[in-house]
Amino acid sequence: MSEDINLNQEGPEENQQDTITRVGGMYKDWFLDYASYVILERAVPAIEDGFKPVQRRIMHSMKDLDDGRYNKVANIVGHTMQYHPHGDASIADAMVQIGQKDLLIDTQGNWGNILTGDSAAASRYIEARLSKFALDVLFSPKITEWQASYDGRKKEPVNLPVKFPLLLAQGAEGIAVGLSTKLLPHNFNELLDASIKHLKGKRFTLFPDFPTAGVMDVSNYNDGNRGGKIRVRAKIVQEDKNTLKITEIPFGTNTSSLIDSILKANEKGKIKVKRIEDNTAAEVEILVHLPPNISPDKTIDALYAFTACETSISPLACVIEDNKPLFIGVSEILRRSTDNTVELLKQELEIELQELEEQWHFASLERIFIENRIYREIEEEETWEGVIKAIDEGLKPYIKHLKRAVTEEDIVRLTEIRIKRISKFDIDKAQQKIEALEGEIEKVKYNLAHLIEFAISYFEELKKKYGNGKERKTEIRVFDDIEAQKVVIRNSKLYVNRKEGFIGTSLKKDEYVCDCSDIDDIIVFTANGKMMVTKVDAKTFVGKEIIHVAVFKKKDKRTIYNMVYRDGKTGPTYIKRFYVASVTRDREYDLTNGKAGSEVHYFTANPNGEAEVITVQLRQKGSIKKLKWDIDFADILIKGRNSKGNIVTKYAVKRIELKEKGVSTLKPRKIWFDETVKRLNVDGRGELLGAFKGEDRLLVVNSDGMAKTIVPELTTHFDDKMIILEKWNPKKPLSAIYYEGEKERYYVKRFLIENENKEESFISDHPDTKLELVSTAWKPRIIIDFVKPRGKDPKPQMELLPEEFIAVKGIKALGNQLSADKIKSTKELEPIPFEEEEELQPEEMEVVDEENLGKEKSGDEGQISMELD
Repeated sequence: MSEDINLNQEGPEENQQDTITRVGGMYKDWFLDYASYVILERAVPAIEDGFKPVQRRIMHSMKDLDDGRYNKVANIVGHTMQYHPHGDASIADAMVQIGQKDLLIDTQGNWGNILTGDSAAASRYIEARLSKFALDVLFSPKITEWQASYDGRKKEPVNLPVKFPLLLAQGAEGIAVGLSTKLLPHNFNELLDASIKHLKGKRFTLFPDFPTAGVMDVSNYNDGNRGGKIRVRAKIVQEDKNTLKITEIPFGTNTSSLIDSILKANEKGKIKVKRIEDNTAAEVEILVHLPPNISPDKTIDALYAFTACETSISPLACVIEDNKPLFIGVSEILRRSTDNTVELLKQELEIELQELEEQWHFASLERIFIENRIYREIEEEETWEGVIKAIDEGLKPYIKHLKRAVTEEDIVRLTEIRIKRISKFDIDKAQQKIEALEGEIEKVKYNLAHLIEFAISYFEELKKKYGNGKERKTEIRVFDDIEAQKVVIRNSKLYVNRKEGFIGTSLKKDEYVCDCSDIDDIIVFTANGKMMVTKVDAKTFVGKEIIHVAVFKKKDKRTIYNMVYRDGKTGPTYIKRFYVASVTRDREYDLTNGKAGSEVHYFTANPNGEAEVITVQLRQKGSIKKLKWDIDFADILIKGRNSKGNIVTKYAVKRIELKEKGVSTLKPRKIWFDETVKRLNVDGRGELLGAFKGEDRLLVVNSDGMAKTIVPELTTHFDDKMIILEKWNPKKPLSAIYYEGEKERYYVKRFLIENENKEESFISDHPDTKLELVSTAWKPRIIIDFVKPRGKDPKPQMELLPEEFIAVKGIKALGNQLSADKIKSTKELEPIPFEEEEELQPEEMEVVDEENLGKEKSGDEGQISMELD
């Protein structure tokens, strides 16, 4: 470490003006000693067993005290201090953290709650003992390396012989001097599966799994190495139109901190919340009540954007190996842990083999000694040396089959056999015992010869024994990015003083523009053809004679600006259509050719690319014959803001007026639905719903009989109740089969969505009413199976054609009765073919790619006006 920070250099460097005083003496030595101590003895876990020193001493102390019963935590804390003078509070805190992970310690009493953040009771009130899993995988004294404790009175393990990837299962976090570590917890069963795959030579992938559950995006996990990042979200569901329910929370948060972050976002105006109700106990349940007319979908995104409902975690896998910090990925940690487990199992087998062979050796000697009555040969011996020699001589004819030489220690053990045992010695039982030992020896030798298969069986047995109830809790999903500007609650009002050129939220005496938020950007156009995007503020000067101001949307290519401007004081007039997708904030852009005196004659902003028809009127001058004509913006190509435009006329323009409002000229936008994340997208993920123009809507039908049409916004959330999602055709009827609870009958109905701006139920609200099937096919075919009545013949299967069964009626109509018999199942078959007449659509216009901007030349631009020389 000293070489890395150059503490060995003395004195100032040559040719340097500033004097550098090097750290030396006690500062140099003591600081390095302190840094090394904190790194090695406090903050960073060892790769061998996954424990920090205090954790290892806690587990060793619990093993010392283990008698199968619970011990007071205070007693364990005191016992741990025999091995190192850690503070009692730090030992108790470390023990509580291990206990809350529910793996190594069997707890009793109030150990706190990781969901709510409640702390554990005092250590004198709570109890603990080692779990069965800990007893199985942590301890093996015969293969443990021991060292003296801090005062030399006790022996403590250098590392515990852990036969499991414990470090990855529990995770670890610590801040040392100059470095830190943050290993995230992983799933118990997935770690065992990965260890088995490693031993089989197969590839594996590991992702974190958190006790707080939640949803996680691991796209940038980077195997837990430095530079990686994961995003974790709370699980939020819509309880009703005014209530959201949070059922799972991100790792690293608790319900208290989560609620605090929501309240702060509400105070800052980022979201609007009526009240929050925390019902968390064994499971998380936070109810977020919304004010009327607040979108639950938008609020869910806002919670992710502005509160702790979404957090980013940057893992940093740092461990101690050979008394040095090592930065390493979680896959390599698992490989090393698995290989270490194999080595530990090998050592245990070798010790077991040695012990079994010793048992076999002495059992064979004992049989020879008793069966051949060698004990009689010592009757006449008067000295101990004579006894030993007599037995040794007596054994020699019978010990050729033994696997090692007979030692004096073996002979001494023979002399200690009691007469009672000799008198009751059973040769057959002795032989059976020897044969049993030989069988066990062969088994151990086989396991040693097939060590990998033995290790795989060991991991499989661990999973079978302890894996139940340890299924993955955190759902893995790819998150879509949430644009804060799209989901923030706009609780401020934007005003403009067009003449003086000021915009802001404090100009309450001036013209109101729109609602905005403090994170919005504002786009401004002025009469001299300048454009600027600036951050919303109380009062900002952007340029006099403002002609348009609005909230700016980044990457927006559907808002098209239609503009006619004069180039300079006496130059020609140009027409252009353009979009603004990205700009530099607070930079002024010139939308004209840059000549002094340029002026905008006509300007509109069109959210969906509408193209209007305008009338151009020239000033009377000279022999101009045509002073007035119409121009359709639909004839103008949409380009970038840097485009010069097309010439309208080189004569002076008197006025330009709107003649006719236009329709969208943009190409319909293709929208997909990704079932994995239950979100709409334009990136081609999931099922294609269709191409949507400005007036097109989506049809959404839920299993509770609710139907609605919505604008296909990419921020919309869809819950598990949704059973139909498709592009809405106002002319296509829906067919439904449902059980009417009040009348206790099954009904069939066909209906159209009557109000596109309202969510309506097409079945009754009776508690027993249940939707069986709904179809959006023009001519559906449905097979119905009925439940067999008791003691009667089953009703035959029925094929239903709703189009022939009932006419299209209102959405609230009851429909026609189908049957009073109980339906077992309904199944929709391939519908009868039907072709809808297609309406002729006007030619659709493409948006010119911005990459080609700046390549135009004025000579290439078409002239669209009728002019006279």
